[in-house]
Amino acid sequence: MNAACGLLLHARLATLEGDDCGLLDDGALAWRDGRIAWVGAGRDLPREFDDLRDDAIDTRGALVTPGLIDCHTHLIFAGSRADEFERRLQGENYAAIAASGGGILATVRATRAAGEEALLAAALPRARALIADGVTTLEIKSGYGLDLAAELGMLRVARHLGAELGIGVRTTLLALHALPPEFAHDRNGWIDFACDTLLPAAARAGLADAVDAFCEGIAFTPAEVRRLFAAARALGLPVKLHADQLGDSGGAALAAEFGALSADHIEYSDAAGVAALAAAGTVAVLLPGAFYTLGETRLPPVAALRAHGIPIAVATDLNPGTSPLASLRLAMNMACTLFRLTPTEALRGATVNAARALGLADRGRLAPGLRADFALWDAGHPAELAYWIAGPRARQVVAGGRRVVIGNAAP
Repeated sequence: MNAACGLLLHARLATLEGDDCGLLDDGALAWRDGRIAWVGAGRDLPREFDDLRDDAIDTRGALVTPGLIDCHTHLIFAGSRADEFERRLQGENYAAIAASGGGILATVRATRAAGEEALLAAALPRARALIADGVTTLEIKSGYGLDLAAELGMLRVARHLGAELGIGVRTTLLALHALPPEFAHDRNGWIDFACDTLLPAAARAGLADAVDAFCEGIAFTPAEVRRLFAAARALGLPVKLHADQLGDSGGAALAAEFGALSADHIEYSDAAGVAALAAAGTVAVLLPGAFYTLGETRLPPVAALRAHGIPIAVATDLNPGTSPLASLRLAMNMACTLFRLTPTEALRGATVNAARALGLADRGRLAPGLRADFALWDAGHPAELAYWIAGPRARQVVAGGRRVVIGNAAP
């Protein structure tokens, strides 16, 4: 499967078409030039694909799903914050650790000290773990540099990682993540720098696909984020938001005000915030890894999201401090067990709705014209992907029509 064309036969296809899994037994899937060319019952495969039959893959009934999409990660960083894990076990909370010099700023110090080559080397195993778990597209945020050179460097590493591994990578400039030490006593100065220097530089270099901020009592206010988002809008960059994770700061409504691609976390979003997300068409991204790691108890408003018909996505939030999670399938399991999503909702949250959270209409389903991104699983039903806690990884992972994983090893 080195050429970007091929044929699968005798597969159990979870196309994700419609409102459920779109299951099709004894299905066939053909692709050419990295795009899906045909999906349907094997008996109906058109003769125009006869040239692919000699090298066709007989899946012998294997489950085939769209490639999974991890739509919220902080995958590029240096250092470790395992010490904070111990401190939380001893009773310290997230805010106290941050106030003592830990948290995000601890990772900023380590990331600034590492060069781009070292950051790439550290990120590759994390990305490969996600790929082996069925991921063919992932989002990667900056936000651990907090100066011009380091932020742009992180975004360059993210682009390089996608090219090296042959997967889709969407980059997000997390311009307001924390207050850098150089601006500890000049909040307005940092906001000015982020809006007037950092954003334009990333846009000119073509390094940012979206802009993000951490809107929280311990981070940035809605007024500060509004300035950033207005600057992003002026540059034609879509926005995303870390919203209402630790308290109701009005983040969901703020995200909706700017037509954000997604509002992420949202444990504390109120009824007005949820209604605003629905009106704006913004995706709600649930991050159960952070909820679990921080020992949170406030559940996101899943029932309200369902009632309003808001697309729900699921992501790992892979980061060194609050979600050291490199398995999207485990995030799906957590979304079911902790947030009471159904397995179908979790799978749609890691495919169809995750694609929407990244502004991507060309993936997340198995349909003609879309990217040939898919995974083969030794499973009988899509629910097994969320049912297993860890367990077997993907048998094969294909991105853009090219195999990126055989079993658990990169080719």
